[in-house]
Amino acid sequence: ALYLPLILMLCGLIFRGVAFEFRFKASPEKRHVWDMAFIGGSLLATFSQGVVIGTYIAGIPVVDRQFAGGSLDWLAPFPLFCGVGLIVAYALLGSTWLLVKTEGMLESRMRLFTRPLAWLLLAVIGVICVWTPILHPEIATRWFAHAHLAVFGGLALLALLAMFGLLRTLRQRHTHWPFVFTLMLVFLGYIGLAFSIWPNIVPPSISLWAAASPPTSQLFILIGALFILPIILMYTVWSYYVFRGKVRIGDGYH
Repeated sequence: ALYLPLILMLCGLIFRGVAFEFRFKASPEKRHVWDMAFIGGSLLATFSQGVVIGTYIAGIPVVDRQFAGGSLDWLAPFPLFCGVGLIVAYALLGSTWLLVKTEGMLESRMRLFTRPLAWLLLAVIGVICVWTPILHPEIATRWFAHAHLAVFGGLALLALLAMFGLLRTLRQRHTHWPFVFTLMLVFLGYIGLAFSIWPNIVPPSISLWAAASPPTSQLFILIGALFILPIILMYTVWSYYVFRGKVRIGDGYH
């Protein structure tokens, strides 16, 4: 169901990595080519990831534990809209991250872009919140059931507070808080998705328990994760520490 968009996402990520290195080695008059490759790879990877999420939410047809759809099921309005929506979300993350890392003209330009991107993301979230229950009546039933109404109402309230905090800190010309509030918005969106489809791992019908691997396989993966995850976390924390602070004019590597 998702082979093609996942392959496209990987191709976009490869373009990003290749363009990043080749731009450094290219002559000044050729660098714009690798700039475009980096931009195109970023857009393709983000759009494809959004399409995957949209297809996942829309549901994957399964009959007798076998995929019963087609390889182009993701070419539908809802997944494509989710692809565009994720581009908006990542653009907002990028603009607020540049508020943290840059200064001068670039920081001012990102502060100018961040506000319309925030309103555009709010509109995207609103459309998805209306479209999803129309697409899946069972999700609508879960959202508005008395048992879950407080949870989803709380998530919606937190999202509005995060948006209010984002816009307020932008007016106050904070550098770090807009990025924090944007992270909160993205995190709340994924929490809402998890609550909407739980306990299904392959919507709309296959539960987490039905799709689970044998306990021996899970134990093998767990042991590997216990070794790898701390290394990844330490490397990530160290990289953020090394590249801490704002990037100033003239900074770079040679």
